[in-house]
Amino acid sequence: MRKNKPGLKWFKEQSLDATFKNQGIHKAPVALLLAIDDVSLPFKKNLCYYLNRPVCRQEPVFVPDMQNSCAPDNLAAHFYGTVLKDGDKFRMWYYACHRGMNPDWPDEMRIQFPSQPQLIYMGPLCYAESDDGIQWFRQELGQVLFKGSRKNNAISLPNSRVAAALVIRDEDEPDPSRRYKMVYNYYTNQQGASTAEQQGTFRCAVSSDGINWNAGERSPVDSFIEISGFYKFNGFYVVGGQKRPPFAFSEGGNDSGRQGYAHISYDFTHWLQEHAESFLLPEPANPKLRGTSGGYDQVHIGVAAFDCGGVMVGLYGLWHNADYADAFDEISCDLGLVVSNDGIHFREPVKGNIFLSAQECPVTPIPGRNYNTILTQGNGILNVGDETRIYFGRWRNTGLKKENIRDYYGEIALATLPRDRWGALGLFPGADRGSVWSAPILLPSNSFFMEINGIGTDGMTVELSDDRFNPITGFSGNDAGRVQGKEGLNCRVLWPHRQVRELSGKMVRIHIQMRKTENADPRLFAVYLKTEKFID
Repeated sequence: MRKNKPGLKWFKEQSLDATFKNQGIHKAPVALLLAIDDVSLPFKKNLCYYLNRPVCRQEPVFVPDMQNSCAPDNLAAHFYGTVLKDGDKFRMWYYACHRGMNPDWPDEMRIQFPSQPQLIYMGPLCYAESDDGIQWFRQELGQVLFKGSRKNNAISLPNSRVAAALVIRDEDEPDPSRRYKMVYNYYTNQQGASTAEQQGTFRCAVSSDGINWNAGERSPVDSFIEISGFYKFNGFYVVGGQKRPPFAFSEGGNDSGRQGYAHISYDFTHWLQEHAESFLLPEPANPKLRGTSGGYDQVHIGVAAFDCGGVMVGLYGLWHNADYADAFDEISCDLGLVVSNDGIHFREPVKGNIFLSAQECPVTPIPGRNYNTILTQGNGILNVGDETRIYFGRWRNTGLKKENIRDYYGEIALATLPRDRWGALGLFPGADRGSVWSAPILLPSNSFFMEINGIGTDGMTVELSDDRFNPITGFSGNDAGRVQGKEGLNCRVLWPHRQVRELSGKMVRIHIQMRKTENADPRLFAVYLKTEKFID
């Protein structure tokens, strides 16, 4: 364990002011049209999706401190959590599980747990740092007296029975004491607790450094929700998670299984009590088969999403439920891929596709025992150089039987993609040519350029039209833009006689034509608009 080093470096990049007609103003260093986003790139000919599968690192990047019986995470390190690249450091917040009640909790913290002894105690939230995002170090915070010692990485909060440490750094926040924002789940049996608090709801906290936190009011939303996602998009804060009856029902007031919902706030203090349907899977046609105990696929802990540059890419838990309570150990959970243009409503680019498979990326096993893996998503998607990283949790599902609970365990894992290559648009098998049109975009008023993330880019041309598909002189036909290079993550688009920044402030559509070459079938992953001073 090493001591925390204050003073993380940070820089703020120049922002574009591109406007996507279907989603409003986007202010960020990059505006992105993602190939798997059928709202931004809606009209296609002879093209289909080719989804990428991430490379899963089989070894975990972070494991519980099982050799230390006094560690808060001596049983599990669960990634219902966050990884941020903050200046030159990687920072992680996660939630711990341990055996045996912490005898040093003050009375107001102890009474939040059930009165009867528990096999597993959840919480507190914990913190770690890394130079490379692979090798992590628990930071000695000295905030929580835990089993006789303050030499631990636990975060002090007014709640002891907690889960889900979801953190953002809010660069638009004028008050430095509120620069870091967190939402976390808490559960309490203390006197006067609401039904939502007993079943689990979220609470907000703010911080100047991400280490010392001040919690807000209890239960800003008086509703059960188990959360996995927290982000800011288009000027509002969004918390995503799972709900079920009695706080959410399917059609006709029938029971439903776990489904994904979202709550929003415009100031991080006042939250709408009403929720939105974020991502839902079909319920069985027979209402009698519905409910959290039904043996059908459900949405586990909602959607956790990442702003790629005007489009949100997220993961949801594809929970393969057991059909009766005693068979909890039969449950496994994969991760599915979703996108959104408003930050609230998500859809699958390819319905039913398993993006990260629990079978292909299993939790660390125990020799001679066969436990299912449950994958868990969180605020763990980020771009680092030429790589998109996906941090996620792996939970060993030992079930609820006492004879197996000794093997309960959770670890934090990593999967990677080439930057922004979630999936591509490519030619139909046997096709030689294809094309795609974008939705209308009001181009930035500041200086910018265009790049393509693709393969076989020497077989692509880029034309610009007005929003009624009329070609713009100098940017189409014989004057179409050419993509520099044969492939790459950031291939510049150049027009032979004009500069794209001449169209600043105008509404345009982008028309990309693709043809098969001797070198490769073209694959389009993303189109970027970037500021001239963008720092990668």
